Amino acid sequence: MRPVFRYVGVVARSDHEAVIATLRDVLQVLEAHGVQVILEVDTAAWVGLPHLQKAGLSLLGEMVDLVIVVGGDGSLLRVARTLAVHHKPVLGVNRGRLGFLTDISPDELTEGLQAILKGDYSSEERFLLQSLIRSGADEHLQGLAFNDVVLYPGKHLHMVEFELFIDGHFVYRLRSDGLIVSTPTGSTAYALSGGGPIMHPRLDAIVLVPMHPHTLSSRPIVIDGNSEIKILVISRDLQPMVACDGQEGRVLAAGDWIYVRKYPHRLQLLHPPGHDFFKACRTKLGWSSHQVGRSLYPS
Repeated sequence: MRPVFRYVGVVARSDHEAVIATLRDVLQVLEAHGVQVILEVDTAAWVGLPHLQKAGLSLLGEMVDLVIVVGGDGSLLRVARTLAVHHKPVLGVNRGRLGFLTDISPDELTEGLQAILKGDYSSEERFLLQSLIRSGADEHLQGLAFNDVVLYPGKHLHMVEFELFIDGHFVYRLRSDGLIVSTPTGSTAYALSGGGPIMHPRLDAIVLVPMHPHTLSSRPIVIDGNSEIKILVISRDLQPMVACDGQEGRVLAAGDWIYVRKYPHRLQLLHPPGHDFFKACRTKLGWSSHQVGRSLYPS
């Protein structure tokens, strides 16, 4: 018997009318189920309902058994980076566009959420990446990434020159528009648009995708998820930047190092009954939905 969720935190990252409407639907299901709801403080300001308890996002992770995020994948990314250290399960209700992470749609909300509250769900543990910048003798923790760590030219339309090392082994020196270092979760995001492979979320692997490299032989590389990645900035004629999950980037200089490795804390992501990653790919990416008769499928 799976544990019952007694305390549920709710987060929405937009005050858009459609998001607020879905948020109210979520709260209605939760209150009907008898759980104690705690709203993230910004969410509480948008939806009202002063009778509900409120807490900041980090504190929320200490108080609840489950966190529900209403919004798009970007909303869930922010929550993931904050809550992974608390080891609390997260469920996404999609009010965005693609929704690979927030996979309960508004028209399936009541049925899907009720099933999860009764313990009928599947779960996955997803890992994050942490990025550290070494500039001379100084080290700075750049941030956490649920999707990707990206080296890019910054404000200048010039190629970035860098050297790549994996587990201490020199890989190559490259000039390109940058490099995407992606988790399996992020393989269907920016890395996919850069020509990277789609990785199943359960893989313990990292993909490195060069962006428009100045050579035809540079291709995405898939490596072990426990690898340590080091990137040495060579470019001297511009100020490239590094960013985690598309957040505000940090300016780099020639001679700076970017260290990327797996974050020690994982995020537990919940899915409603019947969740299928490949079905999500068909729906979100427009793959063919034609299927031969099941009698032809080998047992």
